[in-house]
Amino acid sequence: MTYEQLGNTGMTISRLSFGASSLGGVFRDIDEKSAVAAVHTAIALGINYIDVAPAYGATKAEVVLGRALQGISRDAYRLSTKVGKNTSADSYGHDSFDYSRDGIRRSLDASARRIGVDRFDIVFLHDIEYEGRRHTQWALGEGMQTLLELKQEGRVDAVGIGMYPVDLWEQVIREGLIDVGLSHNIHCLNDTRLNGLLPLARQKGIGMINASPFASGLLTSRGAPKWHPATPAQRAVFSQAALHCARKGTRIEKLAIQFSSRNPDIATTMFSSADPDSVRCNLAWAYEPIDEDLLKEVQEILAPVSNLNWIY
Repeated sequence: MTYEQLGNTGMTISRLSFGASSLGGVFRDIDEKSAVAAVHTAIALGINYIDVAPAYGATKAEVVLGRALQGISRDAYRLSTKVGKNTSADSYGHDSFDYSRDGIRRSLDASARRIGVDRFDIVFLHDIEYEGRRHTQWALGEGMQTLLELKQEGRVDAVGIGMYPVDLWEQVIREGLIDVGLSHNIHCLNDTRLNGLLPLARQKGIGMINASPFASGLLTSRGAPKWHPATPAQRAVFSQAALHCARKGTRIEKLAIQFSSRNPDIATTMFSSADPDSVRCNLAWAYEPIDEDLLKEVQEILAPVSNLNWIY
């Protein structure tokens, strides 16, 4: 494992990091014993940064992560969670939002209890663009001010935002209020728009985290979950790319993690898995040379769905 500085935060984090969304059953039903083993495997193989959120599985991801981290030294990992978004236990994608000062503080306290920690290295405002951006100004106003207060109080070391839209990223990075940005689905085989944000982020000292190298499941043999907004025709293009990789004797997941994690200007690429074998594969694949010919072929197949702006 290699390690990089995360912007101007002073944190050194692993080039590959662990996203705990899978622990909440966001992509498929999980076996909790396997999920705990996945966390242990990630840490044993050198991953030192873990991200989670109460919205993943209606707090299930935080609960499972807490069980996995029992007995592991807090100095062995950096930890982030998110505030502002909560998800119904009935269905992933049925969300409520609260970016108020009281709501954020209560959410952070509850996350700490579920995970069994007394501090977080990073806290993100979560998905501030949802519901047609009607909460965005609330989040950037009261929500961001609350995070900065928590940082000043020493409750967190760094603050940031986790979201998707490139135009909103441009605004947030330009304003320079955050220490860290957690972007998803904009640096993967079918989307490279994060590249355009990196020079300004570097100028502002903001560390950028690249999440969802598998495009929320689109770049997998299994395919994306039902909640993903891709149409059947768009999903068919991704299936064609996966089949092409299989015919070449490999898996699209391998090409995806290799491509997303090789950009030296991105501090870390975050993947999620509740399977320890998958964790081992991802780490091994990331350090193998990429097949440039296959990369070109797959990106040609994915051209019709390149840089699309999904409405989550």
